Amino acid sequence: MHGHQEGSAHNGHYHARVFHPLVAAIGETGELVDMQLREGNAHTDEGGLDFITCLLDDLEETVGKVAAGRIDAGFPTEPLLGALEQRGTAYVARVRNNKALDRLAAPHLRRPPGRPPHAPRTWFHELSYRAGSWSRDRRVVLVVQERPDEMFLHHFWLVTSWTPARMPGDELLSLYRQRGTAEGRFGELTNVFDPALSSAPRPKRHYQGRAPQRRYAAGDSFAINEARLLLNALAYATLHVARRLLENATRQGWSLRRVRERVLRVAARVTVHARRAIVSVDSAAAHLRQMLFGRLARWRPAPA
Repeated sequence: MHGHQEGSAHNGHYHARVFHPLVAAIGETGELVDMQLREGNAHTDEGGLDFITCLLDDLEETVGKVAAGRIDAGFPTEPLLGALEQRGTAYVARVRNNKALDRLAAPHLRRPPGRPPHAPRTWFHELSYRAGSWSRDRRVVLVVQERPDEMFLHHFWLVTSWTPARMPGDELLSLYRQRGTAEGRFGELTNVFDPALSSAPRPKRHYQGRAPQRRYAAGDSFAINEARLLLNALAYATLHVARRLLENATRQGWSLRRVRERVLRVAARVTVHARRAIVSVDSAAAHLRQMLFGRLARWRPAPA
């Protein structure tokens, strides 16, 4: 953040003045499903329990059963993990390293005898771990990775509610890595739309004289900024639908920026004649728009 927006604060983890929002997405398809603005100094899991459980309730009421959740390393606390287990929602989450986990991992951080192959290797170790705040032991998977030109092995931990028979370690890691796709979508939202949040709860100069101005109460500017962020999320959702339709039509990948520049933001000539307005655009853009709007026309509202 630039300036001193209400609710923004210096965050020691990111070493910057920020807001610290909660964001949920479907990693496989890229849809944003919810977003909540938080103050910049909020802890990672602050409000996460209510955010996630309310979101699951809404999704399962309106869309369908949520198969599983992928959770960032700052969230696997006992209240959240217990709530997911109680409702029967499977999960996989990254667990931050600590001294207890380092001692647990130490016997497994040795390379096997012999010259290492050219391709990097990955090992999975099934263990049981109970953090100090957890109510019981849970399955954790130690992922040990061999990286090129590095002397020491790299490792990290995953905690999950699945059994090893239901979800082996390699499949669990592959599922968790889908978070990278979701994080790429978050990057598209910030890079393409560049959400601009207000810096102060005061009326803008260029609005003066056009309409009666009012003073903002404390907390109003934070609520306005959250509404602006949600409007940007809705814009992303709309453009993402167009992206998916164009991908299906053209059989090639599309970025949000490419959709905006090639389909929406194109030069046009408007001719008004005989009480009719004719809009002429480039033939390539017209062909893409025809494919896009033709597919949109076949959509029907979902039954109530």
